[in-house]
Amino acid sequence: MAPMADVTDWAFRQIIIECGRSTGLTVNKPDVFFTEFVSCDGLCSEKGRPKLMPHLKFGENERPIVAQFFGANPENFYKCAQLAVELGFDGIDINMGCPAGKIVKHDSGAGLIKNPELAKEIIRETKRGAGNLPVSVKTRIGYNKIITEEWISYLIEARPAAIILHGRTMKEMSKVSAHWDEIGKAAVLCRKAGIPIVGNGDVATYNEGLKKAEQYGLDGIMIGRAIFSNPWFFDPSVNPADKTPDERIALMLRHIELFAELWGENKNFDVMKKFFKVYIHGWEGAKELRMELMNARNKEDVAKIISKR
Repeated sequence: MAPMADVTDWAFRQIIIECGRSTGLTVNKPDVFFTEFVSCDGLCSEKGRPKLMPHLKFGENERPIVAQFFGANPENFYKCAQLAVELGFDGIDINMGCPAGKIVKHDSGAGLIKNPELAKEIIRETKRGAGNLPVSVKTRIGYNKIITEEWISYLIEARPAAIILHGRTMKEMSKVSAHWDEIGKAAVLCRKAGIPIVGNGDVATYNEGLKKAEQYGLDGIMIGRAIFSNPWFFDPSVNPADKTPDERIALMLRHIELFAELWGENKNFDVMKKFFKVYIHGWEGAKELRMELMNARNKEDVAKIISKR
């Protein structure tokens, strides 16, 4: 499952695990979990670290779990890699793909595509701080234009443990279809270098992901937005259309409980509202209920609205 800001925190990852419990003792969950991305600069500041540490909370049932960091200061990546080791993570991922303007303007996220020497230095320093932990890179196929082979070749020189490639440029955001042919080109380069590669972009179903991995010679598939239409994505035996309104509402209430446990008063409840459509859709009256829930200010308000339905 892809690292997504204000989405893939401990609370939501626990929901994904619970959604994979439908087949008895076996839990169908992602092969690898990632945290949402966390600022290296923030973690290395006295004021920032306490506020950001909840982003790095994880449970033993999530292993293997990878901490994802973003920034542009190699020294801070070194320090955060050491922190990831102390916290017991199984790996570290460097965000070189976030297209948000406030991130790229500081040479972070996808902004590093324009600065390959800095990108390589960041990989080297992260590896130095990581000890035996593997260090991967999640990135895109270019900044303003597609430069897949040139960019991937730069990354290969720094020998990351794996490359996760989203099949769009920074400029394209998510406005065009993912260029899987470009991911395939990167796969050829990575195979030659002996570096695993994971593809990402527009995969709607579990089986489609398996087919794309085989078609393009990939070691894995990363799932992002598809999880919003189907939180049971990682259990292919589940047909989400079979889930009743009561089951969906119960899952939403569980998520809200976990969100409150993790964040308390430290995160605006409005962040939770982006998930309402994940759970509240697919039946008559769902839209109206969702609109009412958008007025909730906390979990107590949600409980009151649900009790009236």
